[in-house]
Amino acid sequence: MTVTESMTQPTGLPTLADVAHLAGVSSATASRVLTGSARVRPQTKDKVEQAMTRLGYVRNRAARAPASRRAGSIALVLGEETVRVFADPFFARLLRSVSKELSAADSQLVMLTLHSPRDYQTVSRYLRSGHVDGALFVSMHDRPDFDYESLGIPLAMCGRPVAGGTSLSYVDADNIGGARSAVRYLLDSGRRAIATIAGPPDMAPGIDRLLGYRQGLGVVGALDPGMIAYGDFSTMSGQHAMLRLIDHRPGIDAVFAASDLMAAGALHALRRLGRRVPRDIAVIGFDDLPVAQQTTPQLTTVRQPVDAMGSRMVSEILAQIADPGRAPSHVVLGTEVIQRGTA
Repeated sequence: MTVTESMTQPTGLPTLADVAHLAGVSSATASRVLTGSARVRPQTKDKVEQAMTRLGYVRNRAARAPASRRAGSIALVLGEETVRVFADPFFARLLRSVSKELSAADSQLVMLTLHSPRDYQTVSRYLRSGHVDGALFVSMHDRPDFDYESLGIPLAMCGRPVAGGTSLSYVDADNIGGARSAVRYLLDSGRRAIATIAGPPDMAPGIDRLLGYRQGLGVVGALDPGMIAYGDFSTMSGQHAMLRLIDHRPGIDAVFAASDLMAAGALHALRRLGRRVPRDIAVIGFDDLPVAQQTTPQLTTVRQPVDAMGSRMVSEILAQIADPGRAPSHVVLGTEVIQRGTA
C-alpha cells in the first residue's frame, strides 16, 4: 500500500466495527448514530451508545459533531499496483479532476494504492482509524471478502461494484452502451468478423464492455471463444491479445479493444504482422485518452467523460459527509464514438 500521509496510530483501540459488532448492528448503522442521523430508531441508538461506553470508543474526525460536517481529508483508494497507476493515463486524468474539486472544497487528498491481500487489510484498518472523512474507490477488482460498509465512513465508487453494491454510491460511464455503439459503428462500415480484446473479467468495465460487444453483434448465445482475448487494460496485454486473436482467427477484419492502451498494443502487433489499419483490420479503443491521438493512424475510440466522473464522485462524497442520511446515488454518464483514422 502507498499512502501520502503518516499512518502512525495507537494500537488496540476499539474501532467503529467493534462497536457495531457488540451492538449487533451494521457499521453503517453505527456510523449514522455517531453522526446524529434521524434514520436510526431510538432503541438502536441506545444499543450503539451502550456499546461505545463499554468499549471506551472515542469519536474521531470521521464521526465528529453534526455542526462541523465538512470534509477535511478524503482518501482516493486505487485498486492497482503503484507502477500500474503511474503508467496508465486514465488514473492521472481522474486524479487531476478529483484533486481540483477537493482543492476547491478546501479538502485534503490522501492517495492509497492496494493490490495484495495484506494491502486490503492495511487500508481497511487505516480507513477505520479516523484519518479521513470519506473515501473514493477506483479500479476495484471483485473482492467478496472486502466489506465496504464496515468501514463506517462515506464512500463513493468509480464504476459500479461488481457484486451488486446497491447500497454504495457510484459514478460510472455507460460502458455497455459505449461498447455496443463501437461494434455497431464497425458493422455499419462493412466489417463482419469483429473480435474483441476484453478487459479483466473481475472488474465492472471489463464485464460491461464485453456485454456491450455481445449486444452490438446481436449475440444471444455463447460467443465464439476464438474471437475474444482478454487483457488487463495495459499496452502489452493488448499486443499479446491481438497476436492470439490473429493466430486463432486470421480472417478477422475488425477488433474492439476495451481500452485505448490495449488498442495501442493491438496496433503495434498488427504492424509486426504486416496487417494494414484500417484497410485490412479496423481498430476501435475505449477511453479517448491522449494516447488515442498519438498512435499511427490516430485511434478511433469511445470517449468516456473521465473529468466529469471525478467531479461527480467528489460532489457525491461531500454530499454524504454533509448529510449522513443521504440515500446512495447511482450515476451513469454518457459515452460517444470519436472517429479518427483506425476505423
